[in-house]
Amino acid sequence: MTDTRGWRRWLNPALADMSAYTPAPGAFEVRLDANEAPSLLSKEAHAELALRAARIDWRRYPDAGSPRLREAIAQRCGVTPEEVLLGVGSDELIAMLLRAFGRDGKSGGGVLTLTPTFVMYRMTARIHAHQVMEVPLDASWGMSPDAVSKAVEMFQPSLIFVASPNNPTGTMVAMDHLVRLVESAAESLVIVDEAYVDYASRHQLDLLRTHENVVILRTLSKVGFAALRLGWMLARSEVVREVDKVRLPYNLPVPTQELATLVVTELGDELTRIRDTVVSERERVAARLAGLPGISVTPSEANFLWIKTEASAEEVYEGLKAQSVLVRSFHKHGGRLKHYLRVTIGLTHENERFLSALAEVV
Repeated sequence: MTDTRGWRRWLNPALADMSAYTPAPGAFEVRLDANEAPSLLSKEAHAELALRAARIDWRRYPDAGSPRLREAIAQRCGVTPEEVLLGVGSDELIAMLLRAFGRDGKSGGGVLTLTPTFVMYRMTARIHAHQVMEVPLDASWGMSPDAVSKAVEMFQPSLIFVASPNNPTGTMVAMDHLVRLVESAAESLVIVDEAYVDYASRHQLDLLRTHENVVILRTLSKVGFAALRLGWMLARSEVVREVDKVRLPYNLPVPTQELATLVVTELGDELTRIRDTVVSERERVAARLAGLPGISVTPSEANFLWIKTEASAEEVYEGLKAQSVLVRSFHKHGGRLKHYLRVTIGLTHENERFLSALAEVV
């Protein structure tokens, strides 16, 4: 029964069965649970970032439109500044899209996404009063084009969120499947989340040039700069103009604007080195895991590995925690996920510590 006492009567009903997004508490010697990049930034880069931060005028509001950073992002991605919108991580951009394209869902206009995938698509959509339909990934953790096309026809969504590479599976949507989706959902906006694309073998940016209903999301959070909380949206200029209307004023702090501009221009080589190191280490760790009994690994295009255990993932997760190694377990979701762990690629000594602990547990 709904509690209508006092202020509680005004609460968003979607919050009733939700929990706040909270990282696992506690101190661990090795944390491989958050998909952050390992600590690979050079001393020279650290010094330049500190020097640039020291020049900030802390009295002033940020530049509301972030023009220098938008220009830098546009040059890096090969688009125009008018096709770039910046946010506090991808999370804020997801929320902006949901506000800009809000519907009550009674005559279509809800949100379609896949499962398992980034949980914030569903959570943020429900908070913004969107109905949500989730289409399960197939047995190989790929998108089933027939199932998605049927869902689009039945649900008529306003927004479709597709992570490619996908979190938590590390898989990419086959390009022909993605094209089929975009073309079959001509009256929907298809948001392709490329948060992990720096570690992938390809990107999907060309879809912007061939289809007007595509939005690309990217971020600096996975390549060593999660502290900056910078995400960006790439889309046709008319889409950017409309979504920009729901952006809160001064959403990007001055430190983020100044330091992120430095990162995507002068420190571009650092991003390349971080990516190359992580990809090499990812392949090495995957090969080592393949030799462990009761363990199998899905080929990854991200900075983490999707690992299946014959034993319960909960049992393995707790065994690793007992050795001060934290990974991400999906056992609470039940079904086929009760045997899966997601493990972020860390520094070599962190990965070795994980491998040693896992070998002991299994």
